[in-house]
Amino acid sequence: MGDPVPTVKFLGLTFNIANDISVLLTCVIVFLFVFLLSRHIALKPKGGQNVLEWLIEFTNGIVKGSIKGNDASRFGLYAFTLFLFIFVANQIGLLIHVQVGQYTYVKSPTADPIVTLTLSLMTIALAHYAGIAKNGAKTYFKGYLAPFTLFLPLNIFEQFTNFLTLGLRLFGNIFAGEMLLTLISGLTSSNNWFSYIYSFPVELAWQGFSVFIGSVQAFVFVTLTSVYISQQVSPEE
Repeated sequence: MGDPVPTVKFLGLTFNIANDISVLLTCVIVFLFVFLLSRHIALKPKGGQNVLEWLIEFTNGIVKGSIKGNDASRFGLYAFTLFLFIFVANQIGLLIHVQVGQYTYVKSPTADPIVTLTLSLMTIALAHYAGIAKNGAKTYFKGYLAPFTLFLPLNIFEQFTNFLTLGLRLFGNIFAGEMLLTLISGLTSSNNWFSYIYSFPVELAWQGFSVFIGSVQAFVFVTLTSVYISQQVSPEE
């Protein structure tokens, strides 16, 4: 944060080119990953199909852990797509870092709060839409008055904090990881050749830890998404 970002104006709106390129690259990688694994689908799965089916069962398991009954099947595709996107977005900055002049054009898109809060807004909006679609607007708005009318401000504030914490948790973890990796890389280049001996294993270890953190954060985001959707479609009496 605080670094200069390349921007362009279109129809009065300002677009962050680095975010646009990074998000587009992430979408392309996710598409190619699923496309290549879904070739040659057979009744007896093997190779890439096994990996794809395992991922689908994994994300379906997350959804079914929070959303009960037939409602879970309606959100399986969203959870699968969300998990793959966030997982790739968290790792892409560790593999590809394109900097031209003072601007960084390719980085982890989830290291930017605009991207993570957009994902959070999508999830919260979907959860509330699903709640209204299943239970009706009357039951939905009545839920804000439970257990007493005086709880209305607290219930509204809870939804707002859900939105903020969901997006900022992901941003904070990925941004901190990339910032520390940049500091370690800077330590390597700013000293003599001897610094490579001790900084290389440190950088390698931190990259491995960052892969772990990125994977965990993708899991946490999808798990919380399932919880928030469950709270709306199956509100407590």
